[in-house]
Amino acid sequence: MGVTPLTGILAGPFEERYAVPAINVFDDLTMEAVLAAAVENRSPLIVQTSVKTVKSIGSDVLYAMWTAMTARVDVPVTLHLDHCPEREVISECLRRGWNSVLFDASRLPVEENMRQTVEVVAEAREYGAAVEGEIEAITGVEDGVGSDSAAEQQSLEVALEFLRTTGVDVFAPAIGNAHGSYKQAPVLDARRVSDIVAAYPVPIALHGGSGLSDEQFRDLISRGCAKVNISTALKETYMKSSLAFLRDAEERQKWDPPSLFRAVRGDVMELAGSLMRLFGSAGRVG
Repeated sequence: MGVTPLTGILAGPFEERYAVPAINVFDDLTMEAVLAAAVENRSPLIVQTSVKTVKSIGSDVLYAMWTAMTARVDVPVTLHLDHCPEREVISECLRRGWNSVLFDASRLPVEENMRQTVEVVAEAREYGAAVEGEIEAITGVEDGVGSDSAAEQQSLEVALEFLRTTGVDVFAPAIGNAHGSYKQAPVLDARRVSDIVAAYPVPIALHGGSGLSDEQFRDLISRGCAKVNISTALKETYMKSSLAFLRDAEERQKWDPPSLFRAVRGDVMELAGSLMRLFGSAGRVG
């Protein structure tokens, strides 16, 4: 096991109707902690990096971290580039060894989106990598990518044409979900997931997972959402854990960075593990 193609990660979950957490990491601590949670919970895992993280740390350093940290991991894990509208970054990460990419051309007209996605799929296949695609922007800004304006939802016929034309391995439709923290409970078009999967059986990626209810997660997963993206919840856990520790350290006037890192790592592991248990991926690896 260990590093596994995205298609291999998602085949079982899609068929058996459970989901794999796709967690956005942003430093060595978060990467190591979510991998440790996967091993502890015997769960497959998708580790995601944003364009912002790739640019701030560097693809060479990020990939070196990944190869070092996964050398002894004995559950299926994969490295995915999240929402990326920049073709040069797509190419850079594929060359480095990312296992899959989300080419985010959702702001382009559908015809141009399809044309470029076909090119990205062909490029990814040269590296044995997978591609996630989308035709509508998910509402909200994530690491500098996106918009708070809701995009127009395309028809089922357009979505199916995109899937047949591009051959993407995973599809991310807009169903009323949003990046970031929800201001109010979202009203989701869960039926759209069922309609797409019935017409074209492809694993669905659920974006904007932070803040959905357990019931919403279970319903969408049962319809074919095999990949559930989590970013905001991890960021909040990381920063709130750090803040709580530092406030206590200030009160006690004890300043020990390794203790801070252990505390934050534990909280990140607990969050990741709770998602694996909720999504049904925990215990799937012998």
